[in-house]
Amino acid sequence: MAKTPPMGMSRICPNLFYDDPAAALDWLAKNFGFVQRNAMPGPDGKIMHAEMEVLDAIIMMSPTSSEEVWTSPKSNGGAVTQSLYIYVDDVDEHHAAAKSAGAKILSEPEDMFWGDRTYVAEDLEGHRWTFAHFVREIAPEDMEIPEG
Repeated sequence: MAKTPPMGMSRICPNLFYDDPAAALDWLAKNFGFVQRNAMPGPDGKIMHAEMEVLDAIIMMSPTSSEEVWTSPKSNGGAVTQSLYIYVDDVDEHHAAAKSAGAKILSEPEDMFWGDRTYVAEDLEGHRWTFAHFVREIAPEDMEIPEG
């Protein structure tokens, strides 16, 4: 019997929908430092499935489709229905690289009450990405949750 997940795959693989997966592959590599694993063209020559490596994880991407009701924030009026939380080794360094590459930064790096340091960026089609690194252990009973 085949092993699940297949070799080289994460147990959980988010699949994001883009109007232009080829542009997204380039943008994610340039702005966030992701590494393209593959890009499979469909019969029309456009990308029908692609995968990028993000440290020890995989993110899949597919084209939007009105037949399947697959949309990106760009193609659904900007409504964000999900976001991805990615742990990196140095969030400040990652933020500086993403910002200098032209990523739209929605929140600057800051220490969060649960012990992570995070920043939030938006990609070329409106997907939200939170990048974080673990700063300190905080017991749940010691967390000071901000008002509002």
